[in-house]
Amino acid sequence: MLKQLGLFCCLCTTASFTLAGEVNVYAAPSLTNALTDIIKLYQQQYPDSKVTPVFADPVTMAKQMQQASRADLYISTDKNSVQALNQNKLVTKKRAKYLMSDQLVAITSVNMDIPFGQSKQFNFAQVFKGNLCTAQLDTSALGLYTRQSLTYLGWFSNLQQRISQNTDNTSLLNAVQNGKCEVGITFQTDALTSKKVKMIGIFPAKSHDPIDYYITLTTQGEKNKTATQFERFIFTSPKVRALLLNYGFGNKK
Repeated sequence: MLKQLGLFCCLCTTASFTLAGEVNVYAAPSLTNALTDIIKLYQQQYPDSKVTPVFADPVTMAKQMQQASRADLYISTDKNSVQALNQNKLVTKKRAKYLMSDQLVAITSVNMDIPFGQSKQFNFAQVFKGNLCTAQLDTSALGLYTRQSLTYLGWFSNLQQRISQNTDNTSLLNAVQNGKCEVGITFQTDALTSKKVKMIGIFPAKSHDPIDYYITLTTQGEKNKTATQFERFIFTSPKVRALLLNYGFGNKK
């Protein structure tokens, strides 16, 4: 009996649990403002529930979930991370549901006027003299979309030596606002959060993979009634849809 009790206690200390009425949501940093407001709406309607968001790049999130998963919901644009989590049986790929879409945009300070063209013939490197701020090109979702677009348009080689990579979007926006970079590349939804930058153009959708956000209940989340309720709230609440549109997200469906 003591051995059985000891084994039970050991399992309790090593396994990850979410308490009843609690939901842990792992989401992309670009959803920080929107998801924070969605959680507020949800908890107004369900005050006894607690939703805790964790914002990190998809690659980082996937690693965290594989090492010690406490996630009930996973929201990301990165298909590779979803596939990796599916292979580790942390999510069920068929449960992924389309939420909203975003766009990739070029930004500059509100005090500057820089032209932008969507064609391969447009010489983007010549229309500004300073640095180009981007996300981490090889490790972040935003950076991967950025590299895809610059490569597709034939601009990457001419801009490569002027690229200043940033660890997060806040740093990227601040660098453009403060003049460290004359131009930056970010998601439309992030650009709209700052009054000190303006969008000068939208990158062609065909120049990069679709920036579509998907919600996936984890295998742990499927057993959490509050998690399934929160997911249902996101998809059925008119206020949530209006909020996402207000933040600049688009809906393909």
